[in-house]
Amino acid sequence: MSTTRYLAHPSGGLAYHLRAWRYRDTLWLPYLEQVADWLQAWRPATRHLVLIGPSAGYSLSAGFLDRFERISAMEPDLLARVLLRQRFPGVRFDFQDALGDPRVLPRNYPDAAYLFCNLLGQQWTTASRDTWQPALIEVLNGQPWASYHDLVSTERQPRGYTALSLPALISLDDLLGHFWPSGELHLHDHETHGLLPHRPRRYAIWQLTPDRVHLVEWLQG
Repeated sequence: MSTTRYLAHPSGGLAYHLRAWRYRDTLWLPYLEQVADWLQAWRPATRHLVLIGPSAGYSLSAGFLDRFERISAMEPDLLARVLLRQRFPGVRFDFQDALGDPRVLPRNYPDAAYLFCNLLGQQWTTASRDTWQPALIEVLNGQPWASYHDLVSTERQPRGYTALSLPALISLDDLLGHFWPSGELHLHDHETHGLLPHRPRRYAIWQLTPDRVHLVEWLQG
């Protein structure tokens, strides 16, 4: 996919930037505060950070980025690159193309920590969940990494918006029952459930628009 085509990508691009401009300081604020807490607690022992799919960095902060001496950003959206520089003028970004093959991460950045910025639940690969999940975990084994990613999205509002922490994976039905305990639920499955089943994980609700909510998962490898 060419860099210009990312402007019209259904999971990002111009529409996403317009949503961020409209909702970042209102609807998105509780979710962004939760992401900030996750990032504050994540302390990889390296000064090199690779951001994977950061867009314009709407979920990132200068305080977090300032902890690293070198920042590489795998972001194909040219507008996102411009906006990312504008949002963080004190940070020098080494921009790279979109992530295609995860094997490039340890090969090209063996000393870095990798942060997947709400990428894994998007259309970043044509492989099935049963294929890409174990392949990704194998590639990242032994490397410091973290990810926040869409798990499901729906038009139905949850019972509450309080974040949830779990010591390990539970079934998707049980997880959904925590946030939507009764009634029929029509949702879009972003095919990320099942990653690192024995690792602790956290969940937050992201009110993307007034009529659309996402359940987001945080994991550390």
